[in-house]
This record gives sequence, structure tokens and C-alpha cells, in this order.
Amino acid sequence: MLTVENLVVNYGYINALRGISFEVRQGEIITLIGANGAGKTTTLMSISNLIKKESGSITFKDQDITKTPSHKIVKMGMCHVPEGRKIFPELTVYENMIAGTFGNKALSKDRINGLLEEQFQLFPRLKERRNQAGGTLSGGEQQMLAISRGLMMDPDIMMLDEPSLGLAPIVVEEIFELILKIRGNGKTILLIEQNASMALSIADRGYVLENGLVTLAGSGQELLRNENVKKAYLGA
Repeated sequence: MLTVENLVVNYGYINALRGISFEVRQGEIITLIGANGAGKTTTLMSISNLIKKESGSITFKDQDITKTPSHKIVKMGMCHVPEGRKIFPELTVYENMIAGTFGNKALSKDRINGLLEEQFQLFPRLKERRNQAGGTLSGGEQQMLAISRGLMMDPDIMMLDEPSLGLAPIVVEEIFELILKIRGNGKTILLIEQNASMALSIADRGYVLENGLVTLAGSGQELLRNENVKKAYLGA
């Protein structure tokens, strides 16, 4: 579904990505793990064409999107849930969710209503708080709202950037259970995550980023057992 080849991104004299390549197949959960500054967020922003690429190519659903404007990439069925949630704090939960549909003009009123019901089943707390301002929610609830807003555009692939950031351990577990449910509903997921243990435990495959390079790749379970990964990212 998504192929990244030899992607290079520079921030001035800093080489943020130094020729990374990876692929995401339909129905998979793929995770990119690595330390702060490894290039994880830069990778997602490059795919969404939010930052300039020096070289390399990105293919989505057999179409070259390397130079495609961000809003057109969204319309093709790609959702990017950014780090830090970025919900609209003054809007209600319901209004935030409806805002997610703006990325897909093909949605009918009936389909939007159906998507709302799907989200309320997946996130019952959002249903309880549908008329509350987004900014009054807890951190975990705001993360759920950010993911739900993305799902409201009915994407083919979701790119999630650090969904567990700043959340209590019990809420982190809930978020990862939700990610598995979302995949179970037919979505493909590219997950960027510093909580390597949790990410690899639910991922079909993973890639390790170090200083802008992919240094290791394998199934989630293989990487969990890898001694170098254990020492560097799992505290073992």
C-alpha cells in the first residue's frame, strides 16, 4: 500500500533522513521505533509532504505521491494523526469529529452518520462527552478524539505519531488495544512510537531508525527478542 524508497531529508546542514526505505502492506501494523531525533516524525511529515524532501520516492496505492500536495494525499485515503494530538480545543467533541470528514468530500450524509456510530462504539467515552469542548478532555481522551477525527475521513491508512506520548500507563494500554481494534476493522496502520515494547508487541513488522537510517528490520516479535533492541530500547 505504501512504499518509501531512499528518502533523504535535510534540515539545513543536518541530515535528518539519510536514504531510508521501507514498505507497508495492506492490513498491516508497521512500527518505526528509535530514540528522539532518529527521524521518525520527519518520516511521517515527508510522506504527508509537509516538509521538503531532498531525494527519494514515495508510492501510495501504486501512485507516486513524492510531490503530491498534502491535501490531495489526504483525499487519496491517507490520514496523519500528528504528535501532540492537535485537536480543536474550542470545538465540541462532535464538531472535532465532523471536522475529520472534510478530508473526504465523497462521504454521503448517511456514511458520515454511520462513521459517527462506529466511532462512538469504538470510543464510548467520546459519546458521553460529545457536547463537551475538546480542550476540557483528559490527555487520553484527547488522543482518542484525535484518532477518532482521523477515522471520520474513512482512510485506507492511518499514520499515528507518538499516540502514547505523555499518557499514564493504564491509558497507554487502552490506546494500543484501540489500535488493534482499528486494524481489525480493516485499516492499515503506520505507527511511530517511543514506547518500543508496546509498539513491537502489536506490530506485524518493525523498523529501527538510528540517526536517519534504518538499521534493523523484522517482525515485531523478532525485534522484541533482538539483543541490541532489548539493550537500546527495552531497558533490558
